[in-house]
Parts: sequence; structure tokens; C-alpha cells
Amino acid sequence: MAGELRFGLLGVPAVYDAAGEPRPLRSPKARALLTALLLAPGRVVSADALTQALWGDAPPASARASLQNHVTRLRRLLDDPARLHAVPPGYRLLVADGELDVRVFERHAAAARAAHAARDWDTVEAEAAAALCLWRGAPLSGLSTTTAGDALVQRLEEARLLVLEWRYDAALERTPERGAELASLVPELTSLVTEHPLREAFHRQLMLLLHRTGRQAEALAVHRALRRRLVEELGVEPGDGVRAAHREVLSSPGAPGAPAAPAARPARAVLAGGRPTTSPPGRAPRPAQLPPAPSHFTGREETARELRERLTDGGAGAPPVVVLSGMAGVGKSALALHVAHGLRERFPDGQLYVNLHGATPGVAPLTPGQALAALLRDLGAEARHASDDPDAAAALLRSLLAPTRTLLVLDGAASAAQVRPLLPGGAGCGTLVTSRSPLTALDGAARFPLPPLSAEASTALLRAASGRDDLGAGHPLVRLTGRLPLALRIVAARLAARRALTPDALAGLLTDCEGRLRHLEYDDLSVRRSLDVALEALRTSDRESDRDAARALGVIGALDLPAYGALLLARLLGAPRWRAQAALDRLVDVALLEETAYGRYAPHDLVRDFARAHRAPRPADAFGATALRWYGDTARAALLAIAPESRDREDRLAVPAPATPAPAPDDPAPDDLEGFGSLDAAFAWADEELDNVVALAERHTGDASGLVPALVRNLHPYLQRRGRLTEWGTLAAIAVDTARLHGDPAVTAQALTDLAGHRFMTGRAGEALALNDEALALWRGIGRASCVRRGLNHRGLLLDGLGRRAEAVDALTRALDLARSLDDPLSEAITFSHLGNLYEHSDARLAIVHHERSLAIGERIGHAVVRQSAHCNIGYAHLALGEPAAALGHFEVSLRVHGEYEDWHGESHTRLGLVRALRALGRTAEADRACALLLERAAHRGDTHMTGLARHQHGLLLHARGRAQEAHEQWRSALTALESLDGASPKVVTELRELTGGSSSPSGV
Repeated sequence: MAGELRFGLLGVPAVYDAAGEPRPLRSPKARALLTALLLAPGRVVSADALTQALWGDAPPASARASLQNHVTRLRRLLDDPARLHAVPPGYRLLVADGELDVRVFERHAAAARAAHAARDWDTVEAEAAAALCLWRGAPLSGLSTTTAGDALVQRLEEARLLVLEWRYDAALERTPERGAELASLVPELTSLVTEHPLREAFHRQLMLLLHRTGRQAEALAVHRALRRRLVEELGVEPGDGVRAAHREVLSSPGAPGAPAAPAARPARAVLAGGRPTTSPPGRAPRPAQLPPAPSHFTGREETARELRERLTDGGAGAPPVVVLSGMAGVGKSALALHVAHGLRERFPDGQLYVNLHGATPGVAPLTPGQALAALLRDLGAEARHASDDPDAAAALLRSLLAPTRTLLVLDGAASAAQVRPLLPGGAGCGTLVTSRSPLTALDGAARFPLPPLSAEASTALLRAASGRDDLGAGHPLVRLTGRLPLALRIVAARLAARRALTPDALAGLLTDCEGRLRHLEYDDLSVRRSLDVALEALRTSDRESDRDAARALGVIGALDLPAYGALLLARLLGAPRWRAQAALDRLVDVALLEETAYGRYAPHDLVRDFARAHRAPRPADAFGATALRWYGDTARAALLAIAPESRDREDRLAVPAPATPAPAPDDPAPDDLEGFGSLDAAFAWADEELDNVVALAERHTGDASGLVPALVRNLHPYLQRRGRLTEWGTLAAIAVDTARLHGDPAVTAQALTDLAGHRFMTGRAGEALALNDEALALWRGIGRASCVRRGLNHRGLLLDGLGRRAEAVDALTRALDLARSLDDPLSEAITFSHLGNLYEHSDARLAIVHHERSLAIGERIGHAVVRQSAHCNIGYAHLALGEPAAALGHFEVSLRVHGEYEDWHGESHTRLGLVRALRALGRTAEADRACALLLERAAHRGDTHMTGLARHQHGLLLHARGRAQEAHEQWRSALTALESLDGASPKVVTELRELTGGSSSPSGV
């Protein structure tokens, strides 16, 4: 049915029958459904959007089923099964060209506009009549329109008024001497003048019609009434068009049949590009208001290209709107002007520019009325602007811009509400908005968030703007300015003004973070003043979320952590979680924070300096203590999820925790503690927060409250199982120092035990033994038998690694006796494992017997770590016996068990054994892959010990393939790594020394 009307929205939504007659839908729900589908013809409309259209914000429980019923009825009414399709996630109504009255109207209106510009009055009249006959009433009558529907209605009504204007212009031009035909138009225009009392075009046309039909007095009365209204209500005079018509009325008698005086005819004008058109009298010269294009513009080529494509892809739909957003100084205005200047030829009817002052220091943002007044004045329509009627002013702006191709640049928008009334209605126009906010409430806009410049573009801008061609790509100034164009321009200006000031000297000044913002000011350029605007607006806002956001920035400045989440901020603010989340979101909206990942927020480096300068007045240590307590409490919840039930976990939880301060009477009940429903959730939380924990601990090395040891103690199972050796070492050392300051022997003993565990895993056995022995003495003094047993177990393991095997047997035997006396099968299994490792040096078969005892206990109590460790250790015993095939099977089982319980120590040693077994079996390709994976994971965790052992094996694999030079490079790296540790793997170190000295062939340890 292409080419024949099928659907109507210009009136009550209707379906046209076979005879071409519109049949309005009787059911309100059917009208709403059809309208929602026709607002996106040929496109999928989601079921959620249709539900909203039919029931608003309160759909019934049966909404989905009811929607399907309404769709079925609409299909039946359309009597065309292929017309309405269910396409996930909703429905699509197929609408061919020429089947929707809105599209047909717009096509005729566009033809009338083109004919009007070419002064082809016959065509204007024909096309205008064809367009207007489609109207059956107000668009979308009979239903509550959606936001999209409201916009469409406004656009169509404006277009209809323009078509009427063009039609009356054609009548005045075609039949100036035929008074009877003109007289028939007077009642219509009289009604329109009454309906639109500020639309001067209709007044001008009515005056001319009355005058040319011999009704001069009435024409003058129309002028007098309009002028009185404008002067009394608005304080302005009529525009040039009305004044020209007034002169015509006064200068000729206006008898019937008299030709129109030349002064009354619209003035002939030529638009850019040489196309003749008729400009309404009083139209101001074509606007060209863009400020100068930025000099030294660099970078952002791809973004600029996408902006140009968006702004010139208007088509027949709504005019394109683009929003450039980002933090202060990121270069939004510069990019907007750079792009706008490049599009002047694509918008030949002019370029309008308004600074909305949404982020101008010391200047209040323009109201929509003020911005409309400026735009209307620049378009030559000042007389029609009413400051107390912004809707009328916005409608007038749309009318003036509708027939043009004009680019509108709205710089520094504060909100979507400020921008919305300023948007043009003509499909040939384009709007480019800059704002710190993405203005997500602005429907239909394409959004381009701007990050800082790349390092290369930053360097290029510095060189070009400063004239210092010797600035290298990696100069510290690039980093110290945060790659922000505003900061880069300030630095460049200072370098250009003072040739004696070297880039290195200026970088030295900026290195002081506390004073960096002072040096990023020059003349009227200032990073700090630009940021002040946003903070001051938040502080003085009437909205609670804005004031919370201002407080939150002060807390962020006081605590100064790498990143933040809502739960931590809720504790710091003493507010419910939802208020903390709202504050963070608001800081993102005004570009004072970035959402780096879902639920994670961090400030740009310069905003971080700004936040420090505005830190909350409460002592920073108070915020630190609050944060340490929250992290400690949440880490305890993570411990319960990560560490399996055991005597070790009970002992860890039994260490005295710091005293909790009593809450103030008016404090809200806390809702900021994270609960972990799964192991993965606990690991994810710790992964996310670890950088914060390290930063916080490093700032509290002198804290004696016990909060730091408690936090590290609770986080220890995560650090060990994840193999986060670098962070574990840092935190464990701080925990020992602060535990000694705290003075509780149990707290100190546990901190020493954990640090000893780290030193053991990183191959520093001698240091680990000294720490463990100090902890063991404290446990004995306290009388904690289970902790003494653990200390003896660790002592035996460490003595074995140091070659002191007689002492190791004594320690492990006493640990085994204590485990049995405590009825602790897990500890017994661990001790059997250590004894097996000890006997491996002298009797590998006896070692296997002890490991099998450990495995049997692990199977009986269902303990994954014991099972994993036992299979790994049995594998190493078989390697010692020269049985790599038997060893391989146990390593493979151990890795499968590792899938049940993540533990880096067990995983890394199992993978090392796997490499050795595969190499011994001649399966070199598999050994290479296994070794590469081990090296990658060890390097990621900062495990120097395992990296050295893996490089040793890698060298052996390379040497076996004849790549001796590469093998020696691996061995030298391995030796350097292992010799940096305290007596780690002495047998491997001995062989590496021989291999790198060239005195022996590989033995393959």
C-alpha cells in the first residue's frame, strides 16, 4: 500500500480504510499503542516503552499479558498479518513511505519552503494546500502524549504555522489586484491573530490583506492594537516587517484593485550559496557569531570527525543535538569551536553562539528566558520576545529557525532544562552543546564525554603554544598538568612569557601537589577557579544531594584514597548508603569525579589536589580511623567467606579486636557493611579495595589503636590465597610495626606469624624463621596451645628449608603431638605433609607414606587444601625417585583440586612440578606452554622466588633445544632473583651458579 495513506497522527490517531477515509480508534489503549508504534515507524519499540505508553508509571501486574492482547486487537484491526511484528525486545510496525500523514505533511511542507525561497508562488500555494488538508485536528489528540509525543506535537504545530505564513505570502504575491480572493482570507487571518497575539507575521499579513481590500482603517487598527500590546506588556516596538506594512497602509489609498506598493513586498535576499529567497522584512543579517577558532588545536581527530557526521546527518527527522561533556579544562569549548568553524559551509544560514555561563567563575548561569532573548534579538525578532512567557519565546525561536540551515552552539550549559527551550525545530539545523554534565535528561542528544588529551597530543599542544620545540614527548609537564588542555595552555603561556623559565624548573614547581594549583593560574586562566564554580554551586544548592556531594568532596580530599565506593563513603559521611550513592553520582554529573568502573569513583589528579585544598575540617586522622574500622569490619566478613572452617580460622578470629566507639544518640543505624554471599563476591570486594587498603595502611604506620593489625589480620587469607605477594609484604610489615605500638601480645604474635608466612613464600627462610620464633615465644607466654602447635609446624618447615633437618624433625614431632592432643585432624594432616617433605631428602618412599597419611585425613575431613598439597607433594617425591610419569598424574590431580580452592602457593608449586615432569618425559611443547603460564602468573603477583625457579626450568628447556645463549640469559635472571632472597632454594642456586659459570651441564633439578 506504499504511496497511499494508511496511518494518521494529525488529529486523533487513526487508521485509513480502503477508501482513504480515516477511522479514529475508539479505545484509548489502542490509540496509545498505535501512537507509540508510529512515533518510531519501522523501528523496534520495546515492550517496556509500550507499557509506559499505555499505563504510565503505574502499570498493573498483568501489564505484559494485557499488552499482548492489545497488540492482537491492533493486528486484527490492521487486517495485515505482515504489518506488525514481534521483534525482541518489543514490536515493530512496518510503515512504507507515504503511508503516515506526518511524513506526507513534512514532505509537502519542505516543498513549500523551497518554493517560497525561490518565489515560485503557484507551487507554494499547491504544496501548502496539500500539507494543510491532511490536518484533522491537533496532532495526537485524544491521549496523554509521551515526552517524544510532546516534542513531535510542538514541531508539527510550528511547521503548520509556517506553512500558513507561506500560503498567505503566496496569496499576497499572486493576487494583489483581486480583492475578492484576498477578502476571503481575512476571517482566517483574524482568527490566527487572535490565537497568536505575538506572531508578527500574521499581523503583517492581515494588515496587508485589509489594506488591499479597501479596509485601511481596520488595517491601521490591527497595527495600533499590536503596537499597544508590545509597548505596554513588553516595552518594545514592532519589528521591521510590521513597520514596513504600516508604511504601505499609510502611503497608498488601498482602493480595491489597486496594486500593492513596492514597499509592502517582501525584500529579495540571497542566502549563502547564491540561492535567492524571500526574507521576512526585519530579518537580521545572517548570523556569524562564533568566537575565533582555537589556535594550536591538537588531537581529538576521531571525535571531531564523529561530531561533524552527527551534526550534518539531520535528514527529515529531528535536528541533530550533540553534547560534549567533561571536567573543567578538558577542552570542550575548544573542540566545539574547532568543529563549528569547519561546518560553516554546511550551515549557510548562519551560526549562533550563546555562552550559557553554566561554569563561568563569578557569573550566574543564564536563565532560559535570558538566552532566548539574546537569540531572538540576534535574529532580528527582539520585539516578539516576552521574558515572562518563555514558552512563546521558544516557539518563536523554533519558527524563525525552522526554514533555515543554522548551527547553534550553546557553550557551558548548566542543565538540560536550560538547554531544552533553545533547541531549534527545523531538520536543517544543528545544535552543539558543551557542559560538564552529560545532560542525560536531554532526549535524543548524542553524547561525547571527553577524556584528557593523549600524551602525544598534550606534548604537541605544549610545543605549539609555548614555542619550546625542545619539549620531549615524555616530559614531566605532560603528567603534572593531567593532560588537561586548560592546564597545558597555562603552562605554555608561562613558558612563553618567561624565556628564562625552563620546562624542568616549572615541572619542579608543579611537583608539589599541595601547591600545584597555585602554579596553574595565568592572567584570566585558572584551573582552580574553574573547579570552584562547580563546588560553590553544590554548596549553595537547595538540593540535599548537592550539599551531600559538596561534603563528600571534602571527605575525599581529607582521606585521599585512590578510589571510592558508596559503602565506604556512607560510613565516612555518617549517612545512609543511598545518600552516599546520590552524592557520588552528583559529583560525576558535575565532572568532579569519574566513574572508572561500575560503582567505583576516582577524581582526576588536579581535582584530587583541589579536593585536598577543600578537605573537610574534621581531623584527617579521624577519617582515617573511620575508614580503617570499616575496612577491618568488612575484611572480617570476607575472611569468613574465604577461609574454610578450621582451628586456624578460629584462632585468627579470637585475636582481640580494637574497641568499638559507642555511636552517638542521633547516629543512623549503619547500612554500610558488605555481606558476602559467596567466595567470589568476597574475592571481588578485596580485589577492588586492595589499593585503598595499602594506601590507608601506609599513612598509618604510627597508629597504636590496633586498627591496622586487625585489618591486615582479617585480610590475610585473601592475600595468601590470591598470591598478592607485593601488597601482602607491605601490609604485613606495617601490621607488625603497629602491633608492637599497640602492645597486645596476641595481636603482635599474629602479625609476626603472618609476616613470617610472607617471607617463607618469597624464599626468605632465615628471616621467616626469626619472625616465627618471636611469635612462638609470645604464643607460649599467652598459653595458646593451638597457636604454639602452628608455630612449631612452621618452624619445622622453615628449618627443613634451611637444611637443619634434625631440628626440623624435633619441631614437627612436637607439633604432631600437640595436634593429636588438641584433637585437630587438620593440623595433624599438615604436620604429616611437612614430615613428608623433610623425609624426601633421604627416603622418598617414606616421604610418600607421610603424604598419603596427610591425603587420607584430607579426604576424610573434606579439606581441599590438604588434598591439593598432598598430591603435589607426592608428585615431587616421585620426581625425586625418577618416576616422572607417576609424578605427572598427581600434579594434574592437584591442579584439578585447585579449581575448588584457589591458593597461589599450592598452585605455583604444582605448576612448577608439572613443568619438571613434562620436561622429564620429553613432552617439551607442553612443558614450554606450562612454563610460560607459570612465569606470567608469578610475574603478575610479584613472586620473585617462583619467577626464579620458573626461569631455571625455562633455561633447561631452551638448552635442550640447542638455544644455549637464550638459556644462559634465563639462568642469569633466575640466579639474580634467587640470590636476592634469604637462602631460598639453595640446591637450585648452586646449580645455577655452575650453569652460568659454564662448569657443568644441566642436571635438571
